[in-house]
Order: sequence, then C-alpha cells, then structure tokens
Amino acid sequence: MEKILLKYTDVPEQYRIETYIKDDGYTALKKALKMAPAELVEEVKKSGLRGRGGAGFPTGLKWSFLPKGSVKPVYLVCNADEGEPGTFKDRYLMEKDPHLFIEGTIISSYAINAKQAFIYVRGEFVLSANRLEEAIKEAMKAGYAGKNILGSGYDLEITVHRGAGAYICGEETSLLESLEGKRGYPRLKPPFPAVVGAFKSPTIINNVETIAAVPWIVLNGGEAYAKIGTEKSKGTKLFSISGKVNKPGVYEVDLGYPMGKFIEEYAGGIKDGKKLKAVIPGGSSTPVLKASEIEGVVLDYESIAKAGSMLGSGAIIVFDETDCMVKAISVLADFYAHESCGQCTPCREGTPWMARIIRNILTGKGKESDPDLLLEICDNILGKTVCPLGDAAAMPVDSFVKKYRDEFEYHIKQGKCNLG
Repeated sequence: MEKILLKYTDVPEQYRIETYIKDDGYTALKKALKMAPAELVEEVKKSGLRGRGGAGFPTGLKWSFLPKGSVKPVYLVCNADEGEPGTFKDRYLMEKDPHLFIEGTIISSYAINAKQAFIYVRGEFVLSANRLEEAIKEAMKAGYAGKNILGSGYDLEITVHRGAGAYICGEETSLLESLEGKRGYPRLKPPFPAVVGAFKSPTIINNVETIAAVPWIVLNGGEAYAKIGTEKSKGTKLFSISGKVNKPGVYEVDLGYPMGKFIEEYAGGIKDGKKLKAVIPGGSSTPVLKASEIEGVVLDYESIAKAGSMLGSGAIIVFDETDCMVKAISVLADFYAHESCGQCTPCREGTPWMARIIRNILTGKGKESDPDLLLEICDNILGKTVCPLGDAAAMPVDSFVKKYRDEFEYHIKQGKCNLG
C-alpha cells in the first residue's frame, strides 16, 4: 500500500525545503507549469479525488464550476481551520510536511488561474502556521512562489491568515466572512463560492489534505490515482484515530480498507484487552455506530453511509465497554452549544437546550420524557439551519439516544450510570 501523503513525514526536518527537494519536491510544480491550466483540471477530474474536509465533493468538478472569462480575480482558499473534535490529520501534515501542501497550493492556484491564495489556519495551530509561513518564504526564495514562478510568467502570492478559534469558521462561507474581517456568520447559498466567494469574486475552497494530494496526481497522472481505492472512493485517505485504542494517531490507507482491520492493525486494537463498544467514524458530527454495525464496513464514503453514518473528515473516535455514552454525548453537546454562532434560531436555542437536558440526565436530574424530547429537538434542528453546524450537533445526539436509550433511561431512573 503506497503512501502518498505521509511518505516522508517521519523524515527529520522534512519541513525544510532542502529536505523536501531531495525527494523530488517541487518536481510536480515544474511539470504542471508546462501544462495548460485546463489540462490540470482534467487530470484532477480523472483522478476521482474528492474533498477530504468532510463533504466528499469531487475536486476537479468543483474547480470546473468557476465562471469562464471572469473579469474579477479568482482566489484559492485553503481551509486549514481543523476544528472538528477528533480530527488532527491536517495539522499533522502542515507541521510535518508543509512544502507538500504548499506545492499543492501553487499547482491548484495555477490550475484555476488564481494569482492569490489564502490559507486560513485555526488560531490554536501556532506551529502549523509558523511552519507554513517559513515554507512560503523558502519557496519564494527558491523561485517556486511569488513573481514569475520558475520563469513561467505565472505569479502567485500566498497569505497565511490565522483564525481566532471559532469552529463555525471551518464552514466555508463563515470562513470567507472571517477572512474578509467580518464576524464568522454562514452565508446563504446560492450563490456558491465558485461564483461569489472571497471579496465577491470567484473562489475555490479546498481542504489541506485534498490539496496535498494534487502533486502526486500531477506526477503520476489522474488515472493512476483512480486505480487506488474503490469504484466511487478513489485514492488514499488520512484517518485520525483516538479514544480507547493502543496506538492513537494519523494513518494513511487506501479507501476501502476494512474498518475493523484498521482499528486492530494500525491503531493496535482496544486498550487493556477491553471489548469494542462503539465508533464515531468521521468526526464528532457524525452518527455513532455500534460495534456490531461496523462488521463488514470498509473505510469509504459509500460503505459508511450504508451503515448509517458518514466518512466525514476521517476522524475515528473509539469507545470501549467501560465508556458511558451519556457522558460522551454530554461532552459533545456542550461543545456544539458553545460553538453555535447564533444566527439561526433552531441551532441557537436548540443546542444549549440539548446540552442542558443531557447534563441533567447525567447528574441524576433527568425526566422520563427527556429522551423523546431530545429526539424532538433534533428533528427541529436537522435541515433547518443556514449551515451544517445544526446538523452536526443534532446527528450525534439523535444516534446516541436511539442506539443507547437504555443507558439514558437507567441514568434517569437510578440517578447514576449503569457502568458504576
């Protein structure tokens, strides 16, 4: 199984340009600059690369949505605001191999005819931002970024913009509002960012992992990338795994790899010989799956959707038999209540309401009607907000209540956890 994104992350000082160039770094850029931008877009289309930020939308198709012959400037915005609980793959890439991401950013910008790229980095990622800024300086000094890149006549300015730690700014239109210096409120769509994005100009927004895959696709061809993975889920994917496993971390596997095998072989199995109880497969905003539900499930978009959840950002959170599911969802509910921007009434009022109810259940103050009330609140949030944060808050609560209702009812009746 070939590594595409993590191949050199264990190399000492891989974040320095001298080390990166030793292993064909920026070779893909040299090749790309000899191609027409439209050719690059077609190669990415052929690859079947899908957005790795959570939505899984085809990358090449998104690039092709840009209006032709626009008189306005085109922007590339890299979403590095990795705020989803359980997700830490993008941070790992930016810290360990920033030049891979920068090379992908330059190639992607050239492909869409952008002369300005913004990298919006989560405020807490101080090392990531520092590494990126240093990598950009090194790339400019070597002629890979800035004016007249490698004598091609192509200019690109790359700006690192540090966010202020708001989860809502991971949503693409909130990110754009924040980038423009405004409060991070989601925008109504349409118009979509490809038509009216940053500074009211055509904008492509891609995730760090997505962009980092572009150099390999350019060097090896879209068809070679499309041969990796499954029929509809192409390529490799980074998975952040945490929770009750022996070896939490970031791992790269071909899409279509069995989930159970991944937990056992890559993450070292469940800690202390305990039994697997549940898995959140795609970050805290995705529905939980019981241990019995992951049997036969593989790590791709379609298989996990068929099981009743989402691949999302690829953040796998593992629970064992000793974990209280009421306590677990209480932590997540508190997070979403805190991070709601307050623009939409269902989310603004519903998320803290759910958090209070779950906290009452957890502390022995719950009512018999609370599980049904939680499900009703979820129903009043799902699909009824401007951005997906409402869904992100409601989907896990809905799944936890439905699948572990016995634990909620035990807390309510006995005033304590059934696990002691």
